[in-house]
Amino acid sequence: MIYVKSDSTKPQFNLALEEYVFEYLDEFDKIFMLWQNEPAIIVGRHQNTIEEINTKYVKENNIHVVRRLSGGGAVYHDLGNLNYTIISKSEENNGFDFKTFSQPVIDVLAELGIKAEFTGRNDIVIGEQKFCGNAQYMKKGKVLHHGAILFDTELDILGKALKVSKDKILSKGVKSVRSRVTNIKDYLKEDITVEDFENLLLKRMFGGEKEILPYKLSEKDLQKVNELVEKRYGTWEWNYGKSPEFNIKKSNRFESGKVETFIDVDRGIIKELKFYGDFFGHGELEDIENKFIGIKYNEKNIRHVLNDIDISYYFSGISVEQLLSCIID
Repeated sequence: MIYVKSDSTKPQFNLALEEYVFEYLDEFDKIFMLWQNEPAIIVGRHQNTIEEINTKYVKENNIHVVRRLSGGGAVYHDLGNLNYTIISKSEENNGFDFKTFSQPVIDVLAELGIKAEFTGRNDIVIGEQKFCGNAQYMKKGKVLHHGAILFDTELDILGKALKVSKDKILSKGVKSVRSRVTNIKDYLKEDITVEDFENLLLKRMFGGEKEILPYKLSEKDLQKVNELVEKRYGTWEWNYGKSPEFNIKKSNRFESGKVETFIDVDRGIIKELKFYGDFFGHGELEDIENKFIGIKYNEKNIRHVLNDIDISYYFSGISVEQLLSCIID
């Protein structure tokens, strides 16, 4: 296993670095990364950005908005937050194993006298409050797992910057996103910094006291990362994207996440269809969205399209019937 450390706090660069390491440092079976961002909202791969953020507040407070490769929900980052990434070669399958990859964080907290546990589909909590959300991206026999750890984050800003849908808040049985989350620092018996916690996590991952030297990226590597910033992570098209004109909007929240569908129907024919949500899945949704274009907007034809798709691959944990309910009554 190698350790890749980012000296940048720009979210566009860090997410580009993460993708580059995942795609191109293929000679290593396992890679560990630690990184921090200046204030930013990182939205999930399939989310409709405008519906996840408080646009006015984000703009007034110069908060970056960047989309990541993995699914799941939007998270807030600042310099009181620590992000970790584990990249591992494995047999590709449709399952998402968040618990195993979350264990190092739980172990470090146990050493500090704090009981944390994995719960739900992708959260690590202390008591009933979340301090770390996790997400995964899989491709070509490799998995990229990353988590956003709230160590000493400005939670009031987090609550104002994120615009969480009411159905998600109700499903958690709490009043607001702010009341759902907590900082690790509030539970420490002895005061340590986020840098101290970073070192503890590093030691846990590499199993020893000896100095852990970061892998040195070449100038060519860094050039490729910056090209990814220019082509993807620094663009409006990637981070916000174009929402289709629509006359039908449907959504449902399931145990595996929320699915929201925007559909443009003209004279009974589907002209465009777009899926959004905080669900997890593989592949490019555009590949299946295009299959609906030109078909009649009725249950028979929509079901026919769905039956020809491996729904569990694109929408992990969601059935054909559940997805059908997000398209037509």
